[in-house]
Amino acid sequence: MKLKPNTKAPKFKLPSTDGSVFELGKIKKNIILYFYPKDDTPGCTLESKDFSKLNNLINKNKTIVLGISKDSIESHLKFKKKYKLKFNLLSDEKKEVIKKYGVWGKKSFLGKEFMGIVRTTFLINYKGKIHKIWSNVRVKDHAKEVFKEIKNI
Repeated sequence: MKLKPNTKAPKFKLPSTDGSVFELGKIKKNIILYFYPKDDTPGCTLESKDFSKLNNLINKNKTIVLGISKDSIESHLKFKKKYKLKFNLLSDEKKEVIKKYGVWGKKSFLGKEFMGIVRTTFLINYKGKIHKIWSNVRVKDHAKEVFKEIKNI
């Protein structure tokens, strides 16, 4: 199922690095939900650090940032601590939410095809509707672009 802007974001529950279970639908704020392939890899680290740098400004705009990958909470906690990330990461080891959001797909690297997380960001408004989707994200300046879009909600 392909998700589209102006449709309800699929609800989910996932363990968070703050020790709680995050539940989409319980938070009445805008949410930047970014799916990334793997903790502590070059692109994912850059993207996460960029969102972290903008986190205070994002929060002032009644918005929170959440990163999701299939890494474990233990891996997320190390990643978060290493780079002093200012927001929580959610763990989807069973890939349920990753598949629900349609970000599990064919990728190719060095001529080999494999299945993995296609770097994708969803901007979800405080009513739980998808405002905008960025697919096959290029990391450079992505966080700034997403931040600018918050003002259009």
